[in-house]
Amino acid sequence: MDHMRVGVGRRDSNHTPKEALQRIISTLANKNDEIQNFIDTLNQTLKGVQENSSNILSELDEEFDSLYTILDEVKESMINSIKQEQARKSQELQNQLSQCNNALENSEELLEFATRSLDIKEPEEFSKAARQIKDRVTMASAFRLSLKPKVSDNMTHLMVDFSQERQILQTLKFLPVPKAPEIDPVECLVADNAVTVAWRMPEEDNKIDHFILEYRKTNFDGLPRVKDERCWEIIDNIKGTEYTLSGLKFDSKYMNFRVRACNKAVAGEYSDPVTLETKALNFSLDNSSSHLNLRVEDTCVEWDPTGGKSQESKSKGKENKGSVHVTSLKKHTRSGTPSPKRTSTGSRPPAGRGSRDRFTGESYTVLGDTAIESGQHYWEVKAQKDCKSYSVGVAYKTLGKFDQLGKTNTSWCIHVNNWLQNTFAAKHNNKVKSLDVAVPERIGVFCDFDGGQLSFYDANSKQLLYSFKTKFTQPVLPGFMVWCGGLSLNTGMQVPSAVRTLQKSENGMTGSASSLNNITQ
Repeated sequence: MDHMRVGVGRRDSNHTPKEALQRIISTLANKNDEIQNFIDTLNQTLKGVQENSSNILSELDEEFDSLYTILDEVKESMINSIKQEQARKSQELQNQLSQCNNALENSEELLEFATRSLDIKEPEEFSKAARQIKDRVTMASAFRLSLKPKVSDNMTHLMVDFSQERQILQTLKFLPVPKAPEIDPVECLVADNAVTVAWRMPEEDNKIDHFILEYRKTNFDGLPRVKDERCWEIIDNIKGTEYTLSGLKFDSKYMNFRVRACNKAVAGEYSDPVTLETKALNFSLDNSSSHLNLRVEDTCVEWDPTGGKSQESKSKGKENKGSVHVTSLKKHTRSGTPSPKRTSTGSRPPAGRGSRDRFTGESYTVLGDTAIESGQHYWEVKAQKDCKSYSVGVAYKTLGKFDQLGKTNTSWCIHVNNWLQNTFAAKHNNKVKSLDVAVPERIGVFCDFDGGQLSFYDANSKQLLYSFKTKFTQPVLPGFMVWCGGLSLNTGMQVPSAVRTLQKSENGMTGSASSLNNITQ
């Protein structure tokens, strides 16, 4: 704080003490905001530790219960095997024992009969008894029995040794978790409404299976905010160490990125988050600036010959923006980015339907709600296929009530006419220059405020259509005119790389506002 006190007490030629104190207050406020965000982060982390610990304990119980269940099932199966073997052997021995008992009983009876036969005196009876004994001995089961047990009493084939399994169980441990990757901001690229994020592992890990990239939009620089932030978007199963998000709408100043590595079993820690700047011009159409016969909704405008917009809704302008539901217009998300400075033309008093105003002839116009005061900006416009006439350009905020796009020195545009005869021309200061190129499906508009340049491109091929060279002395607003059709806008776009490249060779080689001076409309 010493250096702050010195700043307050010291009077210099550049800043008054009050200004210095205001800077210190701003610095302190920013630091307090940063600390509060860190406190929120710590509280959320503490809550996460408690919740995750509880979840992990539950999962551990489930895993061990699963092991216990498997052991119980294996034990029950082994017990059944032993009992079945016992029953089989017992049955075999019981059968063999029964056979032997029967054979012994018959043999003892035959032995007793043979012994009694020895006492027979009559030769004929003795011979008969001897033959019977011989026949019975021949057929006796005692002489056909195997006197070897069919099974043994050995049960060692069902013994177990779980010493190896016990060693395995004793080695149970937590899963190896991959280390947190490191995002390299130098290798990251933001261009053409695409973001390429590159990262590396702090050390080689051949067990990494894939990566998970998470991102979200924000208007805060620095560390991600815990509160009042959008949810993280997730891209899973990335096999390499970089990923490109393309086709983005840059409707926030920044984007946060973080990545984590995953092996076959578990995801590791997140990398330190990285914040990349994604500023671009975002604007909507200003309903308060439009003609009564135009239906306006955010980034769409459509000509309506029935004049569906009332004077009351027109005068309220942006206050009631979106309150009139137009089913034929697509809904678009409006950016919350506060810069460049938003400006409403609604302060101009509306004129009645019968009065003479700028809404005549080609003046079915509507302006954007965001003023361009510096920098380079780009947006695109697409007309409906059956649109009879439309203009695309910029105008000063002071565009007069009787002024039409391109007919004064306060507006610049290119005009497409598909009514009666097809024309394509650049207009400024009531001068027109025909353009000998095909009308593209989408028109890209590049405005370099500081460089005093307004260029129009084929949005698909990036072919230059026309370029005005001037000096903007006031903030400009995107301007549009449409008759018998409709227009839709794409905003939140970076200046395409192809356009930046063309600008280097374009300056001084194309038509400018001065080339229109000698051509009267």
